[in-house]
Amino acid sequence: MGDLPLTRRLDAIDWKILAELQADGRMTNVELANRVGISAPPCLRRVRALEVAGYIKGYRGLLDEKLLGFEVVVFAMVHLSSQAETDLVAFEKFVRAQPLVRECWMLSGEIDFILKCVAPDLKTFQAFVAELTSAPNVRNVKTSLTLRNSKDAAMVPLELKR
Repeated sequence: MGDLPLTRRLDAIDWKILAELQADGRMTNVELANRVGISAPPCLRRVRALEVAGYIKGYRGLLDEKLLGFEVVVFAMVHLSSQAETDLVAFEKFVRAQPLVRECWMLSGEIDFILKCVAPDLKTFQAFVAELTSAPNVRNVKTSLTLRNSKDAAMVPLELKR
C-alpha cells in the first residue's frame, strides 16, 4: 500500500482503525485486524502508513492524576499586555517549560490563552500562579478550580464520521 499521503482520502477501514486505536491504543495488531475485518499484515501496513502520514501522532498511557497525588485541576485564563507575535511566542516558550501546565490553547477574543494545570495541592498551584502573573507581558490571570469532570472523551469525535 505504501505511505498514505495527507491528501489521500481515508477509506472506511482507515476510519475504523483510527476509531479503534483512539479507544484502545494498546490492543495487538491481531486484535485490531479482527475488529476492522482485515488480516493482520495489511492492518499493520495501514497503521504504519497512518503513523507516517501523521494521522496517528503517537500513543500514551492515560494515568489517574488523583491516585498519583495530583488533586488539583485548574484552568487559568491569561490576558497578555501585547499580542505581537514575538510576545506570543515568548509566552508559549515560558508555558512549555512549566510542568504544571498540561495544555495551553491560544484563543481569540478577550482571553489570549487558557491553560489546563494539574498540581498536587493548592499551595503548589498558587506558587505557580504567582510566577505566571509576574511573567513578562502577562497583564492578568484569572483561575477557575475544577469541581468535577463530566466528560473526558478522546480528542477527535470520530463518531461524527460514521
